[in-house]
Amino acid sequence: MGLMTTLLRAVTWWHGSTLGMSLFTSRKGVRVGEDSQGNVFYQTRDGKRRWVMYNGETEASRVDPDWHGWLHHTFTEPPTERPLAHKSWEQPHKENLTGTALAYAPAGSIRRAEPAERRDYEAWSPE
Repeated sequence: MGLMTTLLRAVTWWHGSTLGMSLFTSRKGVRVGEDSQGNVFYQTRDGKRRWVMYNGETEASRVDPDWHGWLHHTFTEPPTERPLAHKSWEQPHKENLTGTALAYAPAGSIRRAEPAERRDYEAWSPE
């Protein structure tokens, strides 16, 4: 690990875990499991604190719903021990894409490559 990488880890959290969090995890953390995106989940030995070490960008919407429930103490057992039952109509989890080029743009949006032509609107022009 280079000097610049070490300095970034010491003071920033949005590019991954900080140096302090990595040390805390190595001393106090017990690995519980990993989700489909490679995020790794930990808890303290007494099970009172739970946290995630993100694989890549630190973005809370990247945590699968199963693990989200475990992190917030909604479920006692992690999804590795007791997976949630999923309905046939459920879609795979996707992170929040707001603010990215892949964000949803409704018909008629100026962000679409080819905005839909609107026939129900007439632009106002001053007389």
